[in-house]
Formats: sequence, structure tokens, C-alpha cells
Amino acid sequence: MSSSVILQPEREKSLLRRHPWVFSRAIAEQQGKLRAGDTVDVYSHDKTWLARGAWSPQSQIQVRVWTFDKNEIIDNGFFLRKIEKALAGRQHLINQQKLTGYRVVASEADGLPGITIDYYNGVLVCQLLTTGAEKHRSKIVWALQKCFPDASIYERSDVAVREKEGLEQITQVLHGDVPDEVIISENDVQILVNVKQGHKTGFYLDQRDNRAIAASYAKDKDVLNCFSYTGTFGSYCLAAGAKSVTHLDVSDLALDTAKRNTEINKLDVSRCSFINADVFQALRDYAEQGKQFDMIVLDPPKFVDSKASLNRACRGYKDINRLAMQILKPDGILLTFSCSGLMGSDLFNKVVADAALDAGREVQYIQRMSQAGDHPTLSAFPESYYLKGLVCRVL
Repeated sequence: MSSSVILQPEREKSLLRRHPWVFSRAIAEQQGKLRAGDTVDVYSHDKTWLARGAWSPQSQIQVRVWTFDKNEIIDNGFFLRKIEKALAGRQHLINQQKLTGYRVVASEADGLPGITIDYYNGVLVCQLLTTGAEKHRSKIVWALQKCFPDASIYERSDVAVREKEGLEQITQVLHGDVPDEVIISENDVQILVNVKQGHKTGFYLDQRDNRAIAASYAKDKDVLNCFSYTGTFGSYCLAAGAKSVTHLDVSDLALDTAKRNTEINKLDVSRCSFINADVFQALRDYAEQGKQFDMIVLDPPKFVDSKASLNRACRGYKDINRLAMQILKPDGILLTFSCSGLMGSDLFNKVVADAALDAGREVQYIQRMSQAGDHPTLSAFPESYYLKGLVCRVL
């Protein structure tokens, strides 16, 4: 058994349920010379073969599973099959919604741990976050060229989590000529995506369905778009007949892009405000000024990056929702989100309920929201469900 790990007794249960992670504390011994990113076989304590995955010596998750099929080899063909399968599973959605921007591969949810790939109208953007993904970069690029022969490919592995794997942050062109920006179309709204400097891979594709939900409530409303990023929630609302949209963000680049998004959709920029401000402080200022809105979109960045930070994150979510509720007109609409995977739906509901109590407002949950269909949740990997949202009527 060369290049393998043997588990502690009774530690194979999660793998038998097809969960793709093996933590360091579950491993009893290593066999063979294991280098970062190498493919290793995983055996139970009684030497039963369980899975095959990528070795990551510096991470708490020391093996991420590529396959539960003993006969499957991790070669070029493996990555081609996985990407083709992921793309085929999204084809109905792509065709139905005429998408020019969508997630191609959602890491573990598509059986490719540490690999995220988004498509933006002719440009593929990859994040390779683990030693296994790093090791097989050339195979991934080869497979993508087979599936998308006309696309250019850019890597955005400029994410701090790579450091937990002993990897440096990196951005680079992997194939073709990559423009700084592309325009995608989504629900008849045009969106500028900065693939080289934008958040994550350039844009938050996972909120696509929720932007359409926001638009359905926006007609004739004064809308406050918090953590607005490039203003797409606001563009949707304006296109749906919002009276005004105020964008709040701490990035001038994001706010400038929000203004450009308004313009390329031929929307009335005079009905928009683009304000560089800390959202927490701005909401407090609005409350002191007695300023109110008909509708607020609250889409903050991830507050939770570990279980240790969960309580602090709950306080942050509660505070921001309380502040928003205090400046909503009676019967106002609040769309509130958490993109923190460690924040479960029940806990998020409770946080929003506690915020309502502190704000002295009654709240009705009238619609629940989640990530778009090209960001699937794998049944064996509940961690792939991360985005949850509530449409609230604040009485």
C-alpha cells in the first residue's frame, strides 16, 4: 500500500456516507512518501479501501476525496469527465435562462474539491484553493480547453485560505487573451464583471435568483442597497420601477462600477446615490437623521470563517439587521442574507428574530432564499449549502 493513509478505528463512517474530507485527527498512519498534492488511497483501520484523494499535509483536512471508485485514476480524463458532467447538469438552467455567466464547477459539490470555475461570456475564471487542485492545474486547463475551446482562462487563486495549504496566493493567465472586464447578461440585466480585480472570481453569481426576487418587490419604492458591491441588486430594482436606489459600499471601484452598470442598462442615474460609507455607521446615521426607506437589501460579506467566530458573527448579523429594521417604514421590505456556511438556517432565523425584538419591530418572514441552481448542494456534503436569505415584512 504505497502512498496511502490508514484511519484510526471507527473513523471511516463519514467516508462510508461519502463525505469527501478526512481530518488529520482521523489518520492513524501514513505509508509511502507523501508529498503535497499527491494522490493517496485511504484505508480503514482493518485495511478496507475507502477512497482516493489529494494529500494536504499542512491543512487540518489532510485528504480531500477525488473518487470513491477504486478503479478510477486521477488523470486528464478524470478532470474532463468531471467538468463535462458538471456542465451537463447545468445545461438546462443555462438554456432556460439564456445565461452568459454561470458557475461551471462548485468544488466538492461537483466532486472536485478546492476547484471553483466560473464562466463569464467567453472567459473562464478558476480558483484552485488546495494542494490537489494546485498539483493538477495543467490537467484542469486541458479539460477546460476541451469543453470551452473558444474561451480564455484566468486564475484567481488570490485567496487567504490557500495559505492554510502552504500555498502562495496567485493570479495568472492560463490560456488566451483575458480582458479586464466582460459584460454578462442575467434576467435581461447587463452586468459588468471585473475578472481580474472583482471579489472572488469577479462576481456573485449565486445571488442571481435573489436579485430577481428583490426586483419583484421594488416598484415605486425607495431602496437602500447595503454592501452594494457593483450595484446589481440596485440595477434590478431600478429596472423594475424603483423610485430611487441608494448604494452603500466602502469601495470606490465597486461604486464606480455600480454607476456604470446603471448606465449600460440605460437606467436613470439621477434616481441613484452612490455613497462610500461603512454600512453599520451609515445605518446609525440614518436612524439619527430620521431617514427611512421602503425597502432594504442587506447582503453583507461572510462574517463567519470558523466555529470560534460564530458567536461574534451572530452579534454582527443581529446588529446590522436591527439597524436596518429601525429605518424601514411600516410594512417595509427587508431582504437579508448570510453567506456563511457555518451559520445554519435555523440560527439565522433566530438572529433575525432577535434583531426584530431589539428593534421593537414585528417581522413576518414572507419568502426564503438560497443560492442559484448552478451552485448545487451535494447531499453527502451539507457544507455546500451556504447562502440563505429571508424576505421580511417589517411591521
